Amino acid sequence: MVGKPLPMASNSKPSAPRRRLPDWFRTSLPTGEQQAAFNLTKSAVKDNKLHTVCEEARCPNIHECWASGDATFMIAGQECTRGCRFCAVGTIKRPPPLDAEEPAHLAEAVASMSLRHAVITVVNRDDLPDSGADHYKQCLEAVHASSPNVTLELLCSDLAGDLEALAHLLDQSPLSVFAHNVECVPRLDKTVRDARASFAQSLAILNEAKRLRPDIVTKSSLMVGVGETDEEIDEALVLLREAGVDLVTIGQYLAPSAQHLAVDRFPEPERYDAWADLAIELGFAGVASGPLVRSSYKAGLLLRKTLDPSNDETMLGAYVRVTPPQTSPPTPLKTDEP
Repeated sequence: MVGKPLPMASNSKPSAPRRRLPDWFRTSLPTGEQQAAFNLTKSAVKDNKLHTVCEEARCPNIHECWASGDATFMIAGQECTRGCRFCAVGTIKRPPPLDAEEPAHLAEAVASMSLRHAVITVVNRDDLPDSGADHYKQCLEAVHASSPNVTLELLCSDLAGDLEALAHLLDQSPLSVFAHNVECVPRLDKTVRDARASFAQSLAILNEAKRLRPDIVTKSSLMVGVGETDEEIDEALVLLREAGVDLVTIGQYLAPSAQHLAVDRFPEPERYDAWADLAIELGFAGVASGPLVRSSYKAGLLLRKTLDPSNDETMLGAYVRVTPPQTSPPTPLKTDEP
């Protein structure tokens, strides 16, 4: 599906010079068996005519995740009706109609990849009366019907704040995790996000999701480096926890191009460790925090470690905390090993 991209929001001003990436952003490409696994994942996505946020959002972890057989699928099109200044996904005012065959294609792809945990993310569909909620529901049900043992995570839009659409989506849903990202601290909504989005609206969706389905884990994500202060990240974590959010991820913003919002700063990895400590003190069930962390990065691992604190799997590129009874020191997920 193709559409003519619209200008990104507020991109008329000259962009600031791009900052040089610190050393801790170095990643290595897969080789041998990992390269074969990467190719298998890529083929499964292509053969089933699917889109992934890994590709569309230019995620820096694509090689690591695909090499381990993990992928985050993007449904409802490959272009978004919104134009957030941080996002690499294309913007379109009038997207093509939804693909009625997408639920079946998605289910086939997940079944063919031997996944334990599947993340399904969506573009905003403000052109639709329900913002795409019924289509998302169909996709989740199709995947669950063909792969009942795969835990499902939906990284959802804010559904334009429509709580009735949210209720329909979550009714008898097979979801394990309902995720929706606030993206940035409240003060920066107008700088970072589309005018139709806001921290308050996102928080309302997360709070209602927990009220409707207390059995489902809720999750959100914050980007660092878009103009916030350390204290504002602390305050945003408090607001998320007060809304009943269970899991939170914190990662470094990287500008997809010179036309996007410029990176404001690169906090040291130790700062992410301090945020992880605070998140657990506030009562989050789990947190992944680190420069390379993205909201869907190793999402299955974070869920497994949260549900089973004795889980000793590790994750490169971040620090992970889960609530007690795990009392051992956190495992740094980025090492100096080759």
